[in-house]
Amino acid sequence: MIVTLESGVILRERYKLTNIVGQGGMGSVYRAEDLRLPGRLCAIKEVQPDPNTNDTYRLQAQSQFLQEASILAQLDHPSLPKVSDFFSENGRDYLVMDFVSGKDLRQLLQENEGPLAEEAILTWAEQIIDALAYLHRQAPPVLHRDIKPANIKLTLDNRIKLVDFGLVKLMATDDERTITVVQGRGTALYTPLEQYGGDGGHTDVRSDIYALGATFYHLLTDFPPPDAKARFLNPASLPLPRRLHPNISPHISDAIMWAMEMHPDERPSSVESFRQVFFGLQPRPGTPLPAPSPPEMGEAIRANWVALLVLFLLFLAAIILTIL
Repeated sequence: MIVTLESGVILRERYKLTNIVGQGGMGSVYRAEDLRLPGRLCAIKEVQPDPNTNDTYRLQAQSQFLQEASILAQLDHPSLPKVSDFFSENGRDYLVMDFVSGKDLRQLLQENEGPLAEEAILTWAEQIIDALAYLHRQAPPVLHRDIKPANIKLTLDNRIKLVDFGLVKLMATDDERTITVVQGRGTALYTPLEQYGGDGGHTDVRSDIYALGATFYHLLTDFPPPDAKARFLNPASLPLPRRLHPNISPHISDAIMWAMEMHPDERPSSVESFRQVFFGLQPRPGTPLPAPSPPEMGEAIRANWVALLVLFLLFLAAIILTIL
């Protein structure tokens, strides 16, 4: 059971909690005031220990959290909230980052009461994809593991922020292991099948790409995608985006379906590959090229005028010989 802290509690003699803004299976997210920097607001992610584990495991988990949080604090990208502090207090771990004002894309979708405009999503997609590419380029790569409309905020100055680092994972490249910063399995509608295994399942950058495709699917159609388990039992349960909303561009529909392939090997290998198809810069691999259209009559005559002239002369000669 998650035990939340009350408003007014001060952590580390610096951060005064004002209210809770989110809650999950392993802890809560609070809005807080930074008492050392008046006027600055923070978002504080709290991680509570698993009550079913022993003290040795908890100490190891805490040490791992602090080590990996230090890596998160080194990230610097305009579409990611800056992690400014991390610490442990009273048996709980805390991650401090910028508080992002504005509405998330889930709220915008609900307020719109219908699919969001493709043009707007393309503008946001540039920033989302750029942030993901930045995370995946780190050494080792950083996985978000919980991309969804509710974790993408549009700030008051129309900037995209990819929030909630609660489920970030660092992917070790030497033996393909993944090390969890904060336990979590993502949100079912946007989570690929391989992520259902928690830490026992292998996830990589293609898992984030699946969630990205599922997010765009929802925003562009206003239909939440079926979860991966339902799709496994019924492969036909995921209709093409263009079937739900015919105004979606064909290349965008293709890119989304490519990103949401059930097996990781059939998805884009990188978010950059997805970007190329999503923005229509190249077709999805394996897409048959359209058959060339037949040339117009005038163009055909211009291209073959010599042959036509020879045929005409032969025809004329045949007529003359017949008359004679």
